[in-house]
Amino acid sequence: MLESKNAEINKLTSRADELVAQAGPVALRERLATLERRSAEPGFWDHVAEAKETSALMVQLRGELSEVNALAELATETATTHELALEADDEELYAEALELMKKLERALDEREVARWFDGQFDHSDVIVTITPGQGGLEAQDWTEMLFTMYLKFAEARGWRTDVHEAQAGESIGIDRAVFTLHGRNAYGMMRAEQGVHRLVRISPTDLKKRRQTTFAGVTVLPVLPDDVEVDIRDEDLRIDVYRSSGPGGQSVNTTDSAVRITHIPTGTVVTCQNEKSQHKNKDAALSILRARLFERAEEQRLAELQELRGPLADISWGSQIRSYVLYPYQMVKDLRTGFEKGNVEAVLAGDIEGFILAYHRWVAAGCPDSARIKE
Repeated sequence: MLESKNAEINKLTSRADELVAQAGPVALRERLATLERRSAEPGFWDHVAEAKETSALMVQLRGELSEVNALAELATETATTHELALEADDEELYAEALELMKKLERALDEREVARWFDGQFDHSDVIVTITPGQGGLEAQDWTEMLFTMYLKFAEARGWRTDVHEAQAGESIGIDRAVFTLHGRNAYGMMRAEQGVHRLVRISPTDLKKRRQTTFAGVTVLPVLPDDVEVDIRDEDLRIDVYRSSGPGGQSVNTTDSAVRITHIPTGTVVTCQNEKSQHKNKDAALSILRARLFERAEEQRLAELQELRGPLADISWGSQIRSYVLYPYQMVKDLRTGFEKGNVEAVLAGDIEGFILAYHRWVAAGCPDSARIKE
C-alpha cells in the first residue's frame, strides 16, 4: 500500500493557487492585449525609444503569463498523478508523483523568491569575481573550487556563463576568477554569495597532513543596462593588449588577444583574456569596468554600499559569511542565516540553492538573529 501524500500536496497546491492569484493572470492578459493592439497601429515605430520600451514590456508580460500558467499546470499535474498512483497502486507512477512534488516545490520557492527581487538591478546578469585571501597557495586552490561550484550551479539552472579571467595560480588553483552569469534574476540570486568564504580541511599540500584554514572573497556586481550612464572618457583609458596564457605559462593563443584596461583617474584595472577575439575581450572588460565605476560612484555619492553589495571586509578570520568544513566533520554553514548542509560534496558540486533561498528569506524577514536550519 502506497503512502498518501495528500497533506503535503494540498499545501503545495494551496501555495500555487495563492501565487497565481497574486499574479493576476486576467489583468496580465488584458494589459498584454492592449499593448499588442498598440504595437500593431501604424507609426508605432516612429518613436523608437517608446516602441522599444513597449516591446520589452510585452516580452516581460508574456514571460510572466507563461510562468504563471506553467505553475498552475504543474500543480494540477502533481495532484492528478499522485491520485492516479494511489488508485492503481502503481509504484512507478507514484515515483513520478514524488518527483513532480519536488519540481513543484522548487518552482514555488523560486516564484516566491523572485517577488523579493525589487532592486534596481536584481533582474540583471551578474559579474562575479573570486579572489584568494589568507591561506597562501591553498587559497588559490579554494578560489578554483568556488569557481567550479558557481559554474556548476549556473549550468544546473540553465544560465549561460562567460569566463573573462581564470589565470592559473603559481602551483595549484587559480590566481583570480572573473566571470559573467547570464540568467533570470542572476544578480538578485547571487547577491547572497557576496562576502568571504572559509574552507577548513586537511591540507593537500602539507606532508604532515595538518588541518588548514583558507579564505576567498566573492564580489558580485550587476551587468548595467545600456541606459545607465557611466562617464568613461576615451582619454581616461589605457588599453594594453598581450598574449593570453594558460596553466604553467604555456601560450594558449598565438595572437595578442588578451586585454587590460586601466581607468587612469581611479586606478581601476580590468583584464579579460579568455576569448580568442581581442574585440570580445575588450567589450567584456569595458562591461566590467562600467559596473565597477558605477559602484564606485554610488559609494562616493550615497555613502552606502548595501544596495549593490555587502560591507567590505578583510578576506580572513572573523569576516566570513559561510564556512565549508571538510575536517574534522562534514558541514557547510551560512553564518548569517544559520542554514547548514551536511553533504559538502554536493554543495561544492553546485548545490547551493538552499543557501541562496535561505539568505533571501532572511533578508525579507528583516535579517533577524539566525536560527539553526538544517537540510
